Amino acid sequence: MRYIAILAALMFSGPAFAEQAVVNPPEADSVSQADGLAAWERVYEVVSHPRCANCHVGPDNIPMWSGPSYGTTRKHGMNINAGESRIGAETIPCAACHVQRTKETPAENGPHEPPQVALAWQLAPVEFQWFGKTSAEVCAQMADPERTGGRDWVALAEHLAEDAHHGGFVAWGWEPGGGREPAPYSLQQHIDDVLAWGAAGTPCAE
Repeated sequence: MRYIAILAALMFSGPAFAEQAVVNPPEADSVSQADGLAAWERVYEVVSHPRCANCHVGPDNIPMWSGPSYGTTRKHGMNINAGESRIGAETIPCAACHVQRTKETPAENGPHEPPQVALAWQLAPVEFQWFGKTSAEVCAQMADPERTGGRDWVALAEHLAEDAHHGGFVAWGWEPGGGREPAPYSLQQHIDDVLAWGAAGTPCAE
């Protein structure tokens, strides 16, 4: 319970930043299967990209360093393990290095600076593992509200926009700084693709 309390306190702290994206859901079944699958392919490009997948890891609770700016794919340095709390509460909190930023103290996010966002740095819940997962595996996961915290496709898009509004991880993925490669496309296009995929019936490529 202590870890849950810490996590809740950290998750809901931090300032609200300017709105960065809008959610305009199309009607269900208004998008063709072909267009829905094309949208999903772009969604998977984003979620499997290092800017997203490096912190969407499995039950070993170890964040990854991968992508052009890191060279060889490897585990996070300094033997970092975020623990079951996913915020490092059991050992060293992620926030010890990944200090929260505000509008008044913007993150440097330089090549030798720990990335910072306005929310407490943490791993995504283990149920949302993306690192090393195939397109079909991630698609099935995101199409199942029991594995997305009860979110359907519209709520997933709203979650993306809300996180960005609060200066969280989503917006950072497209502006990571420090010479890091950003996630492909844009936040708005990613939200639009999630909505198109959902309106097509959340199709998954076999």
